[in-house]
Amino acid sequence: MTTALTNPLQLAEDAQNLLFHNARTANAFTDEEVPEETVRAVYELVKNGPTEFNTTPLRLVLVRSDEARARLLPHMLDNNRDKTAAAPLIAILAADLEFHEELPRLFPYFPQAKDVFYGDPNDRAESARFNSALQIGYFVIGLRAAGLAAGPQSGFDHEGLDKEFFPDGTHTALVVMNIGKPGEDAWGPRLPRLEYDEVVTTV
Repeated sequence: MTTALTNPLQLAEDAQNLLFHNARTANAFTDEEVPEETVRAVYELVKNGPTEFNTTPLRLVLVRSDEARARLLPHMLDNNRDKTAAAPLIAILAADLEFHEELPRLFPYFPQAKDVFYGDPNDRAESARFNSALQIGYFVIGLRAAGLAAGPQSGFDHEGLDKEFFPDGTHTALVVMNIGKPGEDAWGPRLPRLEYDEVVTTV
């Protein structure tokens, strides 16, 4: 007879709280700088998250300079512009639509995958967006693991931002993410989630 574990999760409770239970999408931040080494440490952690054929189509543009902010902010929707302007660090998270060029190096077991699965530009773009979305999720968890809060936003002029930051057409922005230490009244109450039995079906 197998005895059920009282807590089947191997993640400590304080880590569960940091990454999930107490974490929110932040709307306000302190003015504390987010150093380069912190972002690098987050990436080195989350780059190991699984993707299709080990594709890594996510590309990050860290918006730090006043000049780059001035280029970005006009493309944000009105209700997002002030939040983004006040964030210590802004990241544009984009999908590389030519990610397949790296596949012979990233997935050497099947070098033909570059052409067999990603020869069609439409299929390639769909895969780039899907796998980038996976990586964005990992990146949010990584930021939380570093004690930071993230405010991912899709409310921006996608076409205008792409023309501004990716004029060659090989990348497309998916999310503009505000990053920093959470400030006063950074988030609202936890919104409801669907329960296990509403989501999971066993067959």
